[in-house]
Amino acid sequence: MNHDDFCIGIQPVGEIEPGVLKIIASSFIGELRLKSLIHPPLDHPEYAFDKRRIQYDAGSIITRLEAIEFKGSDKTIALVDADLFIPVFSFVLGEARIGGKCALVSTFRLQKNPGRSVKVALHEFGHLMHLVHCQDNSCVMKFSKNIEQLDSNSGIFCKYCLDQIKYQVSQNKKAGNHCG
Repeated sequence: MNHDDFCIGIQPVGEIEPGVLKIIASSFIGELRLKSLIHPPLDHPEYAFDKRRIQYDAGSIITRLEAIEFKGSDKTIALVDADLFIPVFSFVLGEARIGGKCALVSTFRLQKNPGRSVKVALHEFGHLMHLVHCQDNSCVMKFSKNIEQLDSNSGIFCKYCLDQIKYQVSQNKKAGNHCG
């Protein structure tokens, strides 16, 4: 992959520890050889709070994020310390629309474990790059419904998923869009 042509934005939403942001940014360089850019923080998403569930609506946050232009970023991974849900699950660790522009990672249930945040960020990035859940138990694209399943995941892409990401990166390059 030519990392000069593709950039992943890392977007804190609310208060996210700077060290976690740097670890996630580094993971994209290490795992995929893609540059990343940490954007200034956005306000905590109070607009997405659901009083009935006492959680935050992940879809609502993604919709708001997708309306923002993140200069210098081809795709954006947002991190929020809020308990997220989508209507069909009691909680989610992350959320993305297949082929979308922005993904969301919740650090709320990850117990301040940056390695878990990296796994969720890479997984959601895979969805942004048109990947669906993988059946390879060691692949980061394997669906994790809880922390135990996430912990059993290797945190890297299988050969098939990695090849698909390389292909998608080559298809999604933006002329003149560089990090920094």
